[in-house]
Amino acid sequence: MKIPIKRAYEAPSAEDGYRILVDRLWPRGLTKDKARIDLWLKDIAPSNELRKWFAHDLERWPAFKSKYILELKSKNEALSLLHAKLKEGVVTLIYAARDEEHNEAVILQELLGRKSAR
Repeated sequence: MKIPIKRAYEAPSAEDGYRILVDRLWPRGLTKDKARIDLWLKDIAPSNELRKWFAHDLERWPAFKSKYILELKSKNEALSLLHAKLKEGVVTLIYAARDEEHNEAVILQELLGRKSAR
C-alpha cells in the first residue's frame, strides 16, 4: 500500500483521505481551516531535541533518520493509532518542511509502507 505524503501548504484534495499532521509544531502561517487537518499526531514527530539538532542539515540526514527510527520504537500508542487509521482507508501524512525528500513524513512513509507490505 502506498501512503501519500503532502506538504501542509499544498491545497487539500478529496484524494487525501484522512489527513494526519506528523510535525511537532503547527505549520507557520497556516490556519486550521485552510490546512484541513483531521488529526495532529504530535507524539509521532521527532523530539524537540532531535528536530533542533537536525536543523535540516543534509549532512545529518542519515544520522537523523537512524535516531528518529530509534525514537519511534518508544511511540507505540501513536504508531498503533496510525496503523488503525491506515486500515480504515486512505491516510495522507502531512508535513511542513520545505525539503520534500528529507523530513519525518518520508521516514514514516517508508516504515509504514514496509510494514503494510508484510
